[in-house]
Amino acid sequence: MSLLSSSSLVLLTYLFVLFFTLTETSLCVAKVGNNTIHPHSQLSVDYYAKSCPQVEQFVGSITLQQFKESPVSGPATIRLLFHDCFVGGCDASILIESKGSSKELAEKDAEDNKELKVESFETIRKAKALVESKCPGIVSCADILVIAARDYVHLAGGPYYQVKKGRWDGKISMASRVGPNIPHANSTVDQMIKLFNSKGLTIEDMVALTGAHTFGFAHCKHFLTRLYNYQGMDQPDPYMDPKLVHALKMYCPKYGGNSDIVAPIDATTAFLFDQAYYANLVNKLGLLASDQALFLDPRTKPLVLNLAKDKQKFFQAFVAAIDKMSSIKVIRGRKHGEKRRDCSMHM
Repeated sequence: MSLLSSSSLVLLTYLFVLFFTLTETSLCVAKVGNNTIHPHSQLSVDYYAKSCPQVEQFVGSITLQQFKESPVSGPATIRLLFHDCFVGGCDASILIESKGSSKELAEKDAEDNKELKVESFETIRKAKALVESKCPGIVSCADILVIAARDYVHLAGGPYYQVKKGRWDGKISMASRVGPNIPHANSTVDQMIKLFNSKGLTIEDMVALTGAHTFGFAHCKHFLTRLYNYQGMDQPDPYMDPKLVHALKMYCPKYGGNSDIVAPIDATTAFLFDQAYYANLVNKLGLLASDQALFLDPRTKPLVLNLAKDKQKFFQAFVAAIDKMSSIKVIRGRKHGEKRRDCSMHM
């Protein structure tokens, strides 16, 4: 892929910043010890075949509506799923609202989760309400979140894949679990590999899942040092294309900028779920340092090059990886789980 001209980059950045002054919807993942992927035999595609056979159609009607009304719902919901699964497992604990009488805030209100978009929570709230009206007390919030994330991947041009279901909702949601376990935008490849390995995910899974950045956004603060003070040298990051640096500096000043302004992580096809994210890394168009690092590290560079060349390879790798991720520490049964009627409140 050829580099964009300076004027094209400026125009793209201007349009995205002008119309999408949003909170960051870039993909972030969290690290919590002792999370393992449970056998897929615990989950099944037809889990609700008898109890709520149209659950995917119900959720799909909401995701389609949300996608049309607010496209940012897509990347926001994928990010929500990652935050849920990597902190305590895929149990919808990220959706719980904090209680004023509780000494411990819920995950949602952790400092590192404050940039999660309201559109993602609205998607799940609306989908849950519809499903409850048709199949009361049957479908977990955790399953609805996984289904909705799949829908948004497909609506944005990505693959459609079967979702295994059967998760129960978690009974624990603690903000203190989140902070120490969310990596920063400048995480090293070593740190990311260690994090993903702790979840039972491979380097291949990590590179494929990070490809969800193909339709995310990030606040200026997450890449500001790359524009002005790379490694304390008072210079831009040499691994970021100068044209992109110039375009981003127009909207992300070194001091006193608008904290709400965001830029697309994929500067070329910001609202499409495709392999352009990887081609951007090859061309020094990665927005976050942790993204660009994947092309600079000899362990991950071959994987980036492979996925950059072939959209179908990326789709296949992503589907396999997100299927594994969605099985992290799945809760089953009433002893450890619940089926919430309202996703924001414990039973």
